[in-house]
Amino acid sequence: MLSSRVARHDTRTALPPPKRPDPHYASAAHRDWRAAVLARACHACQRCGRSGVRLYADHIVELRDGGAALDVTNGQALCGACHTTKTVAARAARMAR
Repeated sequence: MLSSRVARHDTRTALPPPKRPDPHYASAAHRDWRAAVLARACHACQRCGRSGVRLYADHIVELRDGGAALDVTNGQALCGACHTTKTVAARAARMAR
């Protein structure tokens, strides 16, 4: 048998491309929006009430779904667990459309 001249590529060692964050999230306007959302929620999760944990300023209507990027009324403070739950549900609803 002849051996192949095409080298095999071991995909277990291939790394995914580096993540590129949206420049919007690094802007001063977004940081101000985040601070306003967290302050309005008294630095507590608006779903479960946890405080003293890392909070995410989450867009109620996600930007991909047409939500206003810098409208404070489109923001809510969520802990990590609640943010993950909400994001997974929004993604599933988007995929179902």
